Amino acid sequence: MQDENTRLRKAVQELSVLNDLARDISSTLSLEDVIQNVVKRSVRALQCQQGTITLLKEETQDEMKTFVRENDSVADHVQFHLNQNILGWMMINKKPLLSNDLAADSRFAGVKMDSGIRSVLCVPLLVKNSLLGILTIFNKKENGEFSEDDKRLLAIIAAQSAQVLENARLYEQEKNLRAMQEQLKLAQKIQQDLLPQKPPTLKGFEIAGVSLPAQSVGGDYYDFIKLDDRRTAICLGDVTGKGLPASLLMANVQATLRGQAIVNPSPKECLTRANRLLYESTSPEKFVTLFYAILDAENYQVAFCNAGHDHPYLITRSGEVVRLKTGGLMLGVMPDYPFAEDSVALNPDDTLVIYSDGIPEAMNSSGEFFGDPALEAVLKLHSSESAGQLLNVVVDAVKKYAGTHTQSDDITIVVIKRTTAD
Repeated sequence: MQDENTRLRKAVQELSVLNDLARDISSTLSLEDVIQNVVKRSVRALQCQQGTITLLKEETQDEMKTFVRENDSVADHVQFHLNQNILGWMMINKKPLLSNDLAADSRFAGVKMDSGIRSVLCVPLLVKNSLLGILTIFNKKENGEFSEDDKRLLAIIAAQSAQVLENARLYEQEKNLRAMQEQLKLAQKIQQDLLPQKPPTLKGFEIAGVSLPAQSVGGDYYDFIKLDDRRTAICLGDVTGKGLPASLLMANVQATLRGQAIVNPSPKECLTRANRLLYESTSPEKFVTLFYAILDAENYQVAFCNAGHDHPYLITRSGEVVRLKTGGLMLGVMPDYPFAEDSVALNPDDTLVIYSDGIPEAMNSSGEFFGDPALEAVLKLHSSESAGQLLNVVVDAVKKYAGTHTQSDDITIVVIKRTTAD
C-alpha cells in the first residue's frame, strides 16, 4: 500500500509538472520564452543543477552548426556546455541518453567534458521524426543519479514541448520575414524618391526615363540635374550587384554626382572628381559604370563622358547610328584616371538613347540574350516616335522577348529627342 501511495503521489506530481508546463508554453508565441519555460520546469521537476536546450540550425541540420539558445541554472555553477560528441550521438540515434558517470562511459571514452559535469540526461526534441533539438539536464542534486523514471519524465516533457517550440520558431521566422519585407518596402520607396519624379521640360526636346529593378530595390540609377537655365546634366549608371547593397551604393553615387555636377562645368572634370571620391569611399570590388552628359538646350549640343558604360545610341533623322564611346574606365577602379570627353550636335528628329545592360542582357527561357542588334533594330524601326513612346516600345520588346523568364538585372533607359529647330 505504501509503494502504491508513493507511485500515485509521483504520478500526481508528474501530471502537475506537465500541466504547469503546458499552461506556460501555450501562453506565449516567443521562442525564447518557450525555451526558458521548458528548461526551468525541467530543472525544477528533475531536481538537477542545470538545463539547456540546443536547437539545430534548420537550413543545414549539421551537428557542427548546432547552437545553445538558452540556459537556466538554479545554483551557483559555471554554465555547462553540451559536448559535440554527445550532440553527434543524439543526432544519429535520436533517442534518450542517460549517463551518471560520463568519465567512465565507454560511449565517450577519451572525450574531454566540462570538469563540473558528473551526470547528464539528454532527450531528443522530435517533430514528425525530424530532430528539432536536444533537451539536456546536468547533475542530479545532492550527488544523486538520474533514474529511468527521470528519463521517462524528461522524454514526456520533450514530446509535449517539441511542436510548441517548432511553432514558436516558425512564428519567429515569419515575424522576422515580415519585418524584413517592411524594411525592403521602405528602402524601395526611398530609392524611388531618389529617382526623378518627372523628366525636365526643355523647349525643343522630349525627355523620358524609367528604371525597373530586378528585385525590390536595384543598383541602376538615372538622374536629371539642372545646372542653369540652358544646361541640364543627364546621367545613367549601373553599380555592381543587385538588391539592397547595390541600392546603397547607388544612393552614394547619386549624392557624389549631384555634388560634383554643380561645381564642375564639364563632364570630364565631374567624373574625374567623382571617380576619386568613390574610389576612396568604396571597397575594391565595387565599381560603377556611368554615362554622364550635359545637354545644352540653347545650342542643341550634348557634351558627354562615358565611364565604362554601354555605349548610348544616337539615331539621326536619316537613320544613321552613332555610338557614344568617348570617356574611359568605370568609376571607383583607379583613383586617378584621365577621362576624355566629346560632344555631338542634336539636329531635329535626332534621338539619343541611354540604357543599362539589363536591356541587351535580358534573357529568354533558353538563356539567350536580347542583344545589341535587336535593340538597335527596335530603335531604328521606331525612331520617329516620341521619346515616351520609344521608351515604352523598347521596354515592351524586352519583356516580350524574356517571356516567363524572371528579370535577371535592372532595366533602365533614358530617351532624349530633338523635336524642333527653334
